[in-house]
Amino acid sequence: MALCIPLPSCRFSHRPVRSSLERQEHFGRIAPVYDNLNDLLSLGQHRIWKRMTVSWTGAKMGDCALDLCCGSGDFAFLLSEKVGSNGKGLAPNACYNNIEWVEGDALELPFSDGYFDAITMGYGLRNVVDKERAMQEMFRVLKPGSRVSVLDFNKSTQPFTNLIQIVWMIDNVVVPVATGYGLAKEYEYLNSSIKEFLTGKELERLALQVGFSNARHYEISGGLMGNLVATR
Repeated sequence: MALCIPLPSCRFSHRPVRSSLERQEHFGRIAPVYDNLNDLLSLGQHRIWKRMTVSWTGAKMGDCALDLCCGSGDFAFLLSEKVGSNGKGLAPNACYNNIEWVEGDALELPFSDGYFDAITMGYGLRNVVDKERAMQEMFRVLKPGSRVSVLDFNKSTQPFTNLIQIVWMIDNVVVPVATGYGLAKEYEYLNSSIKEFLTGKELERLALQVGFSNARHYEISGGLMGNLVATR
């Protein structure tokens, strides 16, 4: 039976958003325009990045997959198409009847060991309170030989590249565009969260440290984005 379970983290935070209620309100304000903003800001490229992320998991028909920190559910829908329709649960306002939405904690996943054939995580690891614990949990619930694929902004090891591609873009493109939607404050946090994130090599070391047999970080879109692929 194919089952796709997207799971938002209950310990998903960044410094400007301190309490759980503030966090929920923060992302609640973004949610209605999130996908439209992504299309506008990335010129539609985010849809390509997400398909690449799902493909790297190796998810196939009949698999059981997890989309962690699911946001608007775009990864979950892509996984749903990969694993097939013989699942259970009905996602509200969607025709993907093999998706089950579960609210939980990325640091304490409510699943047994070796439960999933594939895991995706988009723009979530950068914001969880404990990145090592989150990676440990993903390792725990994956079946041996299965893969996790994590998409996020790429923290370049080249300071100049990082400044031009990330900091400049956010300050001069992302925030001004978000301001037009009344969401300037909601997007201003990106620079600080990216600066505090891990580089590709650090992500690879973290994955190996928690037990993954191999890990590879790929820079995509000219180094703007990065994708960690790790095999249990």
